[in-house]
Amino acid sequence: METIIQQDVKVLDQWKNEAEVLSIYAVMQRLSDRRRPQGRRYPLALVLTYILVAKAAGETTLQGIAEWIRLRGQWLQEVLPGVRGSFPCPATYSNVLRAIDSEELNQALMSLLTRARAQTRKPGEQQHVALDGKTLRGTQHHLPEDQKKMHQVNLYETQTGIVLKEQIVGDKENELSRIQEFLTQELLKGRIVSADALHTQRAFCLGTILAEGEYLLIAKGNHPTLQEDLQLFFTEPPLDCQDWRTDSETNAGHGRLEQRRLIASTELNDFLAKEWYGVQQVFCLRRRVQKSLYCTQEWVYGITSLSPSQADPQRLLSLLRGHWAIENRLHWRRDVTLREDACQVRKGGAPRVLAVLNSFLLALFDWLSVRNVASQMRLFDAQPFLALSLLIRPLVKEN
Repeated sequence: METIIQQDVKVLDQWKNEAEVLSIYAVMQRLSDRRRPQGRRYPLALVLTYILVAKAAGETTLQGIAEWIRLRGQWLQEVLPGVRGSFPCPATYSNVLRAIDSEELNQALMSLLTRARAQTRKPGEQQHVALDGKTLRGTQHHLPEDQKKMHQVNLYETQTGIVLKEQIVGDKENELSRIQEFLTQELLKGRIVSADALHTQRAFCLGTILAEGEYLLIAKGNHPTLQEDLQLFFTEPPLDCQDWRTDSETNAGHGRLEQRRLIASTELNDFLAKEWYGVQQVFCLRRRVQKSLYCTQEWVYGITSLSPSQADPQRLLSLLRGHWAIENRLHWRRDVTLREDACQVRKGGAPRVLAVLNSFLLALFDWLSVRNVASQMRLFDAQPFLALSLLIRPLVKEN
């Protein structure tokens, strides 16, 4: 009877064709390696493969990754070409991570997933992207110059989990100071971008429209006049109001009942158009959450450049709900499942590179339609060949 290793080798022999350049491993082989030529014991793509395989199996620290790989050394020598008899220590992983350009890494990996997703996308479908930031908490409260605090801003496709762009905000900057880097045609053309109240700015609206995208923004205290105007309109609508469209939805689960009711109108378009470029609708969303012992209600107001024909109240409800994917499916899973906030890697650009790898791994799980990431990681830990095969086999076919 064949052993598992012999079966693995037979399968991997089918993947060693050099023409198969659309695998994750092949993409990583084309990354720039900024290490000095002297002392390079391990290829860059191989080290990144070790990290991704171990992370997919549930390891969240460099120490855990190093031990997990070393304990499977004999198996890796059998199934991966070019594997040495020794394996990297945690310090080596840290040094390699600092030698990688995070923007190049994110662009290379996420572009591969974008191409894989393109095979299933409907022609002309408008993709919804969410813009939001996240502080890498493991980088906080350190004094050395090479261990500065990092705050990452992500442009995230809510349907696919793909991070189109990530950017680190400087120590004395805020998200708004780097926002122009996201308002480009390459990123926003034909897409709907939603963001929290911080980005409800006139320049953001103008930049999105010039980039041939659409915006969906929330009005809060940073623009009190806009918030008050919207609140007054929806609380006391004029008697001659001719456009008043509503929709609602109810969701039950996790011990609570959530009711959402949205009202949309075009009545304020002319009034707001001078300051808020491209506005086509305003809306009011009421969220009512009922639990066993108490009930809460919240009213949210906002503006959008989507016309009623592009987005009726039902579509607006879906987009507003979809925006939370960046919190629930990206930031929360990075923090809790991948334990990113507890990670103590903090030198140079290594934390940023690890954050990119975490985002990519979650996008890969979304591509596989994984619903429970923690459960999938336990499966990969028990059968590491499944995780390794993900990185080596082509994700998309060549034309």
